[in-house]
Amino acid sequence: MKIIISPAKKMKADSDFPVIMNTPQFMKETEQLLEYLRRLSCTQAKEIWKCNDNIAKLNYERIQKMNLYADLTPAILSYEGIQYQYMGPGVFTSTEFDYIEEHLLILSGFYGMLRPFDGVKPYRLEMQSKIQLGEFGSLYDFWGKKLADEIFSQSNCIINLASKEYSRCISEYIDDSIKVISCIFGEMKEKKVIEKGTQVKMARGEMVRFMAENKIKNAEEIKFFDRLGYSYDDNLSDDCTYVFIKNAK
Repeated sequence: MKIIISPAKKMKADSDFPVIMNTPQFMKETEQLLEYLRRLSCTQAKEIWKCNDNIAKLNYERIQKMNLYADLTPAILSYEGIQYQYMGPGVFTSTEFDYIEEHLLILSGFYGMLRPFDGVKPYRLEMQSKIQLGEFGSLYDFWGKKLADEIFSQSNCIINLASKEYSRCISEYIDDSIKVISCIFGEMKEKKVIEKGTQVKMARGEMVRFMAENKIKNAEEIKFFDRLGYSYDDNLSDDCTYVFIKNAK
């Protein structure tokens, strides 16, 4: 079983973390993307990044100086978004780190796919970004089915805790031999399931922590997730979609 999650826009660097880091699996492609970004002007890069002037300047300076092989941070500790705050990897036990090392994968527009202890640099490049790199007009085109092929080669059961933007990298390539279970976290409003962005991110992080703490290896066991007021709703769920409703009566 593999768990897939999205990255976060906000990142930090901590090259002093005492752990042996891996090299990301798609470094050739990452080097191509870095070379492409370096050829852009700051204005052109800002258009791709969809950000303000200060963030564009910061990230433009980063890519000009970036060394992909030095002063790295473990991927799982480099992202600072809401999902990662609620996951809390900074206070994981060694057994919880062992669990995520075996089961967790982070999808990335820049690195393609990351294992928790792959060494990374802070970057900005969302998966839906429009690029013009040779024959490729988007990162979905650039990555193609490489990420899906790699993930499906590792397991035929995928727990999808990624956003649609990122899970699209594999959803277009699913066949009958692969089971992908997507988790929905919502509230009932007028008999409809309503998902709220911040709360969904919080729940996804809590779900990873729940799975790591309980060493879950069977997808059925995640139905017992009961944190942040959520509970599994069998009536709204099916074999490929597990629905968790907040404060269900």
